[in-house]
Amino acid sequence: MAQSKAQFGYRRHADQDRTGGDVAQYPVVVVGAGPVGLSLAIDLAQRGQPVVLLDDADRIGEGSRAICFSKRSLEYWDRLGIGQRMVDKGVVWSVGKIFHGASQLYQFNLLPEEGHKRPAFINLQQFYAEAYLVDRVGELVPIDLRWRNKVTALEQRNDHAVLTVETPDGSYRLRANYVVACDGARSSLRQMVGAEFAGQVFEDQFLIADVRMAAEFPTERWFWFDPPFHAGRSALLHKQPDDIWRIDLQLNPDADPVAEKRPENVRPRIARMLGHDKFEFEWISLYKFQCRRMDKFIHGRVLFAGDAAHQVSPFGARGANSGLEDAENLAWKLDRVLRRTSPEALLETYHSERSAAADENIRESTRSTDFMAPTSRHEARLRKAVLLLARETEFGKRMINGGRLSVPSIYDSSLSTADRDAWRGGPAPGASLPDAPLGGETAYLTEVFIKAGTRFTLLEFSNGAAVETPDDIGVIRIGGKDGLSDAAGLAGARYDAQPGTAYLVRPDGYVAARFRHPTRAMLDAALARAAGHN
Repeated sequence: MAQSKAQFGYRRHADQDRTGGDVAQYPVVVVGAGPVGLSLAIDLAQRGQPVVLLDDADRIGEGSRAICFSKRSLEYWDRLGIGQRMVDKGVVWSVGKIFHGASQLYQFNLLPEEGHKRPAFINLQQFYAEAYLVDRVGELVPIDLRWRNKVTALEQRNDHAVLTVETPDGSYRLRANYVVACDGARSSLRQMVGAEFAGQVFEDQFLIADVRMAAEFPTERWFWFDPPFHAGRSALLHKQPDDIWRIDLQLNPDADPVAEKRPENVRPRIARMLGHDKFEFEWISLYKFQCRRMDKFIHGRVLFAGDAAHQVSPFGARGANSGLEDAENLAWKLDRVLRRTSPEALLETYHSERSAAADENIRESTRSTDFMAPTSRHEARLRKAVLLLARETEFGKRMINGGRLSVPSIYDSSLSTADRDAWRGGPAPGASLPDAPLGGETAYLTEVFIKAGTRFTLLEFSNGAAVETPDDIGVIRIGGKDGLSDAAGLAGARYDAQPGTAYLVRPDGYVAARFRHPTRAMLDAALARAAGHN
């Protein structure tokens, strides 16, 4: 079976030549060069923070793994300078179809409206995403990426942590103000801090087969309950780049994982699904659903992100996308704490915001798993009734759960300032910014936000007089003589914008506060709260 790989050579670093008690110290050491660790390192580096990024391997590309990346993730990657490359290579999609047996029950469109720069989702093999991120890391001087550097021990001090790192040339030590563990579901750092990983492991097994073939299927997400080619179970079909198709097949809980992964046993299953055997295997794997998380994402000077902090089932694309939301949430907070423009307490909001998001993802993933793989007679009867209702009713269709697709988190956060005005719509405090087309030099609001810089930004809709703003925040002005044009009216509609409306936006693109007619005092108070000073 073929699969794309990129291998990187180990290089000895000058830190390994230090002797005695002479140990190099860095603001941040990130452990794990997957999508989350790479994205976090890039984000911090673009904010001017030196980062050491350690990975115990020397390659990427062990199978396609995560393939569905959301609009929110693409907008984050735009801020990191590699969003367009991801979209250019990825397969763009927004339509999904649900089948029961041989019949289609319904279809959905995840982004039916116009006026967004990025699509609802792209499908892109994880090894491509990682390769593009590694290329971007190579363009940024503040990042020192060290392959075949494995963390084997951790010591916590009052104001830093000390890591012991094993390499092909032996071990050495590093000090870090903060360590971010992005080292995956089997995180060794999680074990080193003695943290539990609690939750539920489901018994049903799923087979993943990536196959290469020429096919005329549309670029849509197809999900089957009880298909004729795989009776009594579920199946999923997704298109990837390079004529690769992802196929997921539910197996019996007692299926032998060794036997099920053999190509000679997988081929007949896929041939029944496709109606032919003109395909080649790229990757075969088995997995069980796991919905678990750490009780606390922060342990002293060590912060956990991505699969190291939480795991969900792959249906719904909530794993990698949630990890990327961890990275964008944490980067700006770490930067401000390291610069001492915010107190260390700001980091506690990383845990409160992202652990709540993890709970939401786990809840949705558990519900999807219970529907797809019922474990009791009650759950099986409920699913059967819902599938029958869905043939005749709209509410029945909405009850079907083949994996609720990833959406941006909405934070009930201490950093948000509560509304004091009446709103009929628009993103509330704690919600992410919706995109909209704008005139002028740029085409979309998300692009304007990037140009405003990696800081707090005031988005204001002109009434002829702008509110006085502090020097260290960006300003995006829509309307008026000097503002950007909202010719299509979509920005005004999506932000419920009356003249004088303004939104204070966090560096990660989330709303901190919104006002109908802000004053400088109101803005200062909201900014202080959003920066963790209250």
